[in-house]
Amino acid sequence: MTRYVVKTRADSPELRRAAMAIEQAAWGALGFLNFTRAHFAFYQQLLDDNADCQLCLVDEVTGYPVAVGNCVPLTCDFDNLPPEGWDWIVESAANNNGARRNALGALAISVPGIHRSKGLARVMIQEFRNLAERKGLDGVIAPVRPSAKHLHPFIPMEEYMTWTDDKGRLFDPWLRSHSAAGGKIIKPAPRSMVVEEPVAFWEMWRGSAFPTTGEYKIDGALNPVSIDLERDSGRYVEPNVWFAYQAA
Repeated sequence: MTRYVVKTRADSPELRRAAMAIEQAAWGALGFLNFTRAHFAFYQQLLDDNADCQLCLVDEVTGYPVAVGNCVPLTCDFDNLPPEGWDWIVESAANNNGARRNALGALAISVPGIHRSKGLARVMIQEFRNLAERKGLDGVIAPVRPSAKHLHPFIPMEEYMTWTDDKGRLFDPWLRSHSAAGGKIIKPAPRSMVVEEPVAFWEMWRGSAFPTTGEYKIDGALNPVSIDLERDSGRYVEPNVWFAYQAA
């Protein structure tokens, strides 16, 4: 039976490098998300500054991570989370200005394809809660990216997040996992991540030109991208769903 141990990027340079490789591989197809202003300005430095919060679930036999989870301490009001989500967590954590941190903001859970469907992402959710308890924080907030929303890019998130399956459970697998792990849905985060780049940037990700100004589906995107040929601009606004967890 495989046994796992939780370590962090602070434990060794080798673990930091392995964690970065896993994150890059897991999210490579969605690389356009790296170009939000917050990600570009703060993300990597923020992870390095909070290396003890970058969790690695390590296979004791191989010594290599099978899942990684990124989170950062920040100040928030659990009852008044903003319409911004992921970008807001990064910016707030990077510009804390000495305020008391009372929560962890979850940023990503990355599991290599070979290790998926083993419940490891759920393990990482619990480890976020355990870390919040060890740090004496109130809990965890997470702008959750629904895993099947990209198949329905023209459905508003406010509607999509209410869908249920034939068993009455949440329709989306990742929303369902967070709910089953003890997370409470707070509300949508309609402007969780915002990417605005020239049209040529989006043509690269789409693999073809845009014939007219309008709304276009991009592989992996949860919402369509708004293309304005006259302004040479493409704007993508990603919605997520705010979840909150009490510390373990």
